[in-house]
Amino acid sequence: MDKKQKSKTYLFAISATAVLLLVYIGVVTAVSGWKFAQDQFGNYWYFLVSLAGGFGVQVGLYSYLKQLVTNGGMVVGGKIMATTGTTSTLTMISCCAHYLANIVPILGIAGVLSTIAQYQVEFFWVGLAFNALGIVFISNKIITYKRRV
Repeated sequence: MDKKQKSKTYLFAISATAVLLLVYIGVVTAVSGWKFAQDQFGNYWYFLVSLAGGFGVQVGLYSYLKQLVTNGGMVVGGKIMATTGTTSTLTMISCCAHYLANIVPILGIAGVLSTIAQYQVEFFWVGLAFNALGIVFISNKIITYKRRV
């Protein structure tokens, strides 16, 4: 991989990590305010940064794989990355989902949101597991492709 490809891969990975963190902060701030978002980030930063970082690694690996494969070759993994990225985002937001009950009681989802809140750490671990699976999957595709070439 040349210098330009490396830079592009790193840029995609860092951008994806930053975007996921910004989505989290934006949603939590919109729902519960800036101070609460800061408190939640302070309490769970290690999960949130790990989830966002894992997603960023997947985006970087996918970008690298896409650069390796030209002319309509074996580009796979986009669905996996989308699934794990969605899981990461939802997991990050789930830590504060119970506060949505303040603004949507009419919808009758307060019970669901409180259940999510009770298991927020478990949701973090599930999100991290999905991240790991996505990284392994895309890495395997890169290795498989390089062996074929």
